[in-house]
Formats: sequence, C-alpha cells, structure tokens
Amino acid sequence: MMWVEKYRPHRISELVNQKEIVGSMTALLKNVSEIPHLLFSGSAGVGKTTLALCLSQQILGANWREYVLELNASDERGINMVRERVKKFSRFASLDAKIPFKIIILDEADEMTSDAQTALRRIIEDTSKYCRFIIIANNISKIIEPIQSRCAVFKFTRISEKEVTAHLKEIAKKEKIRADDDGLKAIFDYTEGDLRHAINLLQASASLGNITAETVKAAAGLARTRDVDDILKLALGGKIMDARNKMIELIKVYGMSESDFLRYLNDSIYKARVSNLAEISETIAKYDYRVLSGANPEIQLSALLAELGKFGR
Repeated sequence: MMWVEKYRPHRISELVNQKEIVGSMTALLKNVSEIPHLLFSGSAGVGKTTLALCLSQQILGANWREYVLELNASDERGINMVRERVKKFSRFASLDAKIPFKIIILDEADEMTSDAQTALRRIIEDTSKYCRFIIIANNISKIIEPIQSRCAVFKFTRISEKEVTAHLKEIAKKEKIRADDDGLKAIFDYTEGDLRHAINLLQASASLGNITAETVKAAAGLARTRDVDDILKLALGGKIMDARNKMIELIKVYGMSESDFLRYLNDSIYKARVSNLAEISETIAKYDYRVLSGANPEIQLSALLAELGKFGR
C-alpha cells in the first residue's frame, strides 16, 4: 500500500500544520447545516484534498462515499463535464434524511475553462439547498470572481521543514526504518514543502535501504545533478553536440525529467556565476514555458543548449 494513502489523516485534527484552518473547520462543524461552499487554495501537497475528504467523512458518516462526488477538473475541463456529471449528481442523487447535504469535491478547479466555471457558478446557485461544493485550486487567481464570492476561501500555507521532517520521522518509526537527519533534510529540500511528494520519496528511498542523503538522491534521480553543471559548461564553451549528447543521456538513460533538467540548469547558472545572468535566466524560462505548453522536449532543450552557446561566445 502506498504510504501516502496509508498515513492519510481521517479527521481534520490530524492534519499537519494549517492550525488556523483546522480551527475554522472545527467551528463550522458545530453547525453543519450552515456550512457554506468552500474554496481551498495553496501549493501542491499541503493538505487541501485531505481536508476535503476529512470533512466529508465527519459530516456524512460511515456511508460518506455514497453522497460524495469527487472529480479532477484537470482531466475533465470542459463545460460538458460540469453540465452532465455535476448537475446530474447534485440534482438527482437520492438524499437520505440523516444526511444534511451531498458534497462535490472539485480538485484542480483552476484548470477548468472559463465557460466551465461560468456553468459551475449557476449550478452552485441552483443546488445550494441540498449540495455543498468544495473547490480546490493551486492558483486562486485562475478562479473567476463570481465563484470566489460564493465560497468561504481558505488559503493553505507551505508546510515548514520542521513539521515535514517530524511527520516523516513518525512514518519511518512506524515502518521500522532508520532515517537520519541528513536524509530527511534531503527529502525536504527536493520536495520543497510538498508533504505528499515527501512521503512518496520517503517510501522510494526506503526501498533502497536506510534513509540517508545518498539513498534519497538515488531514489529522486539526483545522483547525476553534477552532470547538469558539466552540460552547462559544454554549452557555454560552444561544444553543443557534446552538451546535447550528455543531456539526452541524462533524460533517456538515467530518467531525469525535462522539467528537473531545466530546474537544475537554472541552479547551475547561479552556482557558476555566469556572465549575462539575466539573459540566460530569461532564456531558460522561455524554454521551460515551451516544454510546459506541449512542445517537443528534445527539440526545445537542444535549441536551448544551442542558444546558450551564443552566450558563451
């Protein structure tokens, strides 16, 4: 079983960090019938979806899954999803007398189109008597204002290193695995406060032995990050073919993702104290955007290395 599910909290009091939000939710649960629609925002892995599931369980009881519709808007972004699935569930699903309302959890709602969000706004209004929405978004600025105004908004904060490492230590203890401080720090540094990612990396590292900085680097594919420094030197030195071959080897042979390669390359330019820092940083950002937009990664990264060669000259 994945540890991230095995150790997922079942009650809101078990949530890591987010003390103010936990306090607000506890107060709302004292009068369940008056709970408003909720909008949770914040970076990945800070507990937004976990809190939504905990609330559903505490409000709806043992049979909560029968009265909860959980959707991922990044997979189903169109207006048809809103009109068909959400509308059908909110209007026609049977409602037990013991259940105060049904709950629709809409994850990654900031990936929905504007038309879909506009349709959702009307559905929220029409079904508010017997349905509550919990809308989850990483970037609240992408949620249209009419939806924000119809929800109680809660902004989740990044989880601190102290709290992440303490939680990881507790899991390691329960799994009877040794974890040293350097290993736990390496997990936090790589995952940057994303607790879900941190737990997954802890489990992956445990498969290689005790949790040390070395096993974490191996599990996360960080063991070859120094090669990125070499690629930068080759590209700036005009050896584009050598830099490209080494880049392809990192990605295709050693499994480093394109996004990680760009992130480590960005770190390398600051460590190397290159000239034209602003222009090179802007160039990396340009190609990062192209890759995220769906352009062919190998072509884009090759073009990036060629452009870095121009800066070297």
